[in-house]
Amino acid sequence: MSISGDQNNPYGPPQPNPYGQVPAAQNPVPAQQNPYAQQAMPQGPGAGYGYPAPGVPAPPAGAPIGAPGASPGGAGRGISGWLWAVGGAVAASAIWGSVLFATGGFSSEPTPDLAGYAYTGDLCADTSLTPFQDAHFKTKANTGTASKDANPQHSGTQLKTLDTMTCNVSFEQENAGSSAYSSTWLYNTATLHRGADPAPEFADGYRSYEKQDTSVGYRVEAVAGLGDEAYLVTRKDEGGTSNSSYVILGVRDGWMTYQSTWSSYASSSSSGSAKQPTATEVATMLKTSATETLKRLQNSRSR
Repeated sequence: MSISGDQNNPYGPPQPNPYGQVPAAQNPVPAQQNPYAQQAMPQGPGAGYGYPAPGVPAPPAGAPIGAPGASPGGAGRGISGWLWAVGGAVAASAIWGSVLFATGGFSSEPTPDLAGYAYTGDLCADTSLTPFQDAHFKTKANTGTASKDANPQHSGTQLKTLDTMTCNVSFEQENAGSSAYSSTWLYNTATLHRGADPAPEFADGYRSYEKQDTSVGYRVEAVAGLGDEAYLVTRKDEGGTSNSSYVILGVRDGWMTYQSTWSSYASSSSSGSAKQPTATEVATMLKTSATETLKRLQNSRSR
């Protein structure tokens, strides 16, 4: 059973408001349109900087003036120090930003690590042929006067992201017979990568030879002592013939890549008294030549 708020009739229906109608607010506070809006600073003489606005009673004697935690009379000094701190940070950021801009710190272009190698327009001039000459191979004589008939033959191109150099040499054995066909070539390329680091893809480029699903198989092995990494690719001759060979040596040193390819074939009737080098012997010649050639390319900057 509910008890009514009416003392004269405790069992009557409850009154909506036992204290009577609530009077409406005389001066309702308007809803704030933006709760994050900045409060306006007090205006008029004496307003701000720790002093009360006109009409506002002064604080009790001895009470500190200003924001909580500020020393008496130090509100203006605190604001000034804060402004100095912000200004100093902005100035320091501007100076540091100008340094980064001047030194390329904001540049998105990578910085190539060329490991001291330099471009040369004639890679053949820097290619060491001594190991092949010691194996009784000599450069074939030019077949004509045009540039396409030159031997050795070189070319080079400088672009924004790549500097490429090539050298092709045609050899013949000193004591080989001439009654049948023979062909021996050395293809050398050197590339200076300026736009992207070749390291992530270098090894897979040579390891992929082992994955080729063709009638010709290849063996790939790492080579120590040449650049940052090097790989030797040797063709497997299923028939066991010794009158042909195909060997590739790839070297990466920083953002420089170098490849030397040996390709030779001689028919049995043309070999005469000369013996074709084995794949192992060719690999030794390529490694010896590459070691000297790369040294020359690093020193070509000073020439």
